[in-house]
Amino acid sequence: MTAISSPSLSTGSLVSAQGDDRRKLAAAAQQFEAIFVRQMLASARQTSFGDGLFGGQAMDTFRTMQDENFADIAAKSGSFGLATQIEAQLSRFIEPEG
Repeated sequence: MTAISSPSLSTGSLVSAQGDDRRKLAAAAQQFEAIFVRQMLASARQTSFGDGLFGGQAMDTFRTMQDENFADIAAKSGSFGLATQIEAQLSRFIEPEG
């Protein structure tokens, strides 16, 4: 998967351009991306290819925790770029500080 690039996004997060509203927007976009990735992983885990060697409630709990951790790391690192795109789209509704 290739990242979408634009001049306004190439410098990283838009947080430095504005103030507190930008930081809140960036945090909310990052949290949304993490939730979205968690939901994708949960849907993928529902697919069953038969009983494996290891299973049960403990393994399900471990996989859930593993997926949540992966989703948080992916959102913080910007691997999918969803948070950056959400932030870029919604930042136009924040009034510039002046």
